[in-house]
Amino acid sequence: MIGAIPFALALAFLLTALLYASVGFGGGSTYAALLALSELDYRLLPLVALACNIVVVAGSTVRFARAALIPLRGALTLTALAAPAALLGGLTPIDEASFMALLGTSLVLSGGAMVLPVSEFRADEPTRLARFVPTLAVPIGYLAGLVGIGGGIFLAPILHLTRWNSARAIAATASVFILINSLFGLAGHLLKQGPSALGGAIGAALPLLIAVAVGGQIGSLLAVRVLPVRWVRWLTAGLVVLVGARLLVGL
Repeated sequence: MIGAIPFALALAFLLTALLYASVGFGGGSTYAALLALSELDYRLLPLVALACNIVVVAGSTVRFARAALIPLRGALTLTALAAPAALLGGLTPIDEASFMALLGTSLVLSGGAMVLPVSEFRADEPTRLARFVPTLAVPIGYLAGLVGIGGGIFLAPILHLTRWNSARAIAATASVFILINSLFGLAGHLLKQGPSALGGAIGAALPLLIAVAVGGQIGSLLAVRVLPVRWVRWLTAGLVVLVGARLLVGL
């Protein structure tokens, strides 16, 4: 179980939620990185990270929906394909060494994905590869459910590179994708570990949930202007890659 939550960890979660919510993400990859550094029991790590994801992106998804920014047909197609895979990922038994290897690899990959260039473009000019994006939703969903992240950090760069839709529509789609995947992934882990696992994990990690709720609301209401967006992406990517590499080296 989790011991007393250090103030520094709660503050890191708040800042992570604020930064990620401003661009439609939940922050699951960074929560996982921070929890791995805190040496949380690997079986509880996905529960806490996914619960934090849900708290953050629920607010973002509502705001995107109210602004009519979600491309419903495309977003629902991607989530319908990914969600069952996320549930299966959460249900999959895995030992600690394999879990840490997959988590470390996913963190390194997600950190690399964060530094890919993102630019605005015309939504009516998708590339030929855009039609194949749905086929990637299944493996992304499965990996997300298995290691306790939402998967949006993998999906969004692919959507940008294929010019799937406008940048704002992609952010909205990523938010929906993360929310549904996190719910299904969490359900899978609960079915695997039993409902009591959630109560124990969430009860002990309540300060983290409060922190991400506050940070997520601030981030979804305000654009982050303190640092240039590029700096935020590079600093966050550096943290995620560093922790991912550390996990892999320690195996």
